Amino acid sequence: MKSTNRRNFIKDLGLLTAAAGLSSLIPFDVAAFEKKEFFNISLAEWSFHKALFAGKMTNMEFPLKAKNDFGINIVEYVSRFFNNKETDPAYLKELLNMTKNEGIQNHLIMIDGEGNLGDLDEKNRLKAVENHYKWVAAAKTLGCKTIRVNAAGNGSEEDVKSAAVDGLGKLAEFGKQHQINIIVENHGSYSSDGKWLSSVMKQVNLSNCGTLPDFGNFKISADREYDKYQGVQDLLPYAKGISAKTFDFDEQGNENTIDYDRMFKIIKAAKWSGIVGIEYEGSKWSEEEGIKKTKILLERIKKQYS
Repeated sequence: MKSTNRRNFIKDLGLLTAAAGLSSLIPFDVAAFEKKEFFNISLAEWSFHKALFAGKMTNMEFPLKAKNDFGINIVEYVSRFFNNKETDPAYLKELLNMTKNEGIQNHLIMIDGEGNLGDLDEKNRLKAVENHYKWVAAAKTLGCKTIRVNAAGNGSEEDVKSAAVDGLGKLAEFGKQHQINIIVENHGSYSSDGKWLSSVMKQVNLSNCGTLPDFGNFKISADREYDKYQGVQDLLPYAKGISAKTFDFDEQGNENTIDYDRMFKIIKAAKWSGIVGIEYEGSKWSEEEGIKKTKILLERIKKQYS
């Protein structure tokens, strides 16, 4: 290469490099690319529990209904609606292929009825842990990242806490081997005490073990209820999802029993982001109407705080 051409080549290369450097300083496109959404909306299958129990809908039909009727492409399953097919490879393959083809994200499975992870009897507790293994496997097959479990047990507050730490810890260790999160919802008894459940999480101390704060499940007993706003704040440091429970709405579309604005101020202040699941559980509105109203409310909140 002649020296003149070489000098021109180096000069051109320098200009191109400088231009590339300047392009990285352009704020608009970079900021838009890097901006993280406050939350995405999913639909919890329990919102259709009446239709599912009545046989008007199946577990296989649920994801398509979420997408086609409500424009929601992230779904949360409930274990009981698998009708004992959670270990059926053909069933899981069909569900996976259908959701993949439709662009639907399988997010989590809510597990109930598999024993108490906080059982004071070690043998029973270990059996409960092992009962959840098949759900870890099912979640893995379906591409879910998470299963929701319960930290239940009968006994004193401290004894159940120790047992729950052990049971959850064992299950979370198993889940970690399969890249599955194990999360606990405030779901009655001690688990509805935000301070108690956050203490359990702190003691388990595993990155894949967390919480699923539910706005409407802070009733500890018939005559004792934990403050829902404090409870959500307690559980947020460990939250790998949020369950947006709704029961009823006023004429402006606000939830009558839960101050959503106050809730999401707390969530935003904690710098939390992730997936917020619609879980309508009211009786005044149909399941379809309740879901629609919850989605409109969440979209309004999201726009307000984004």
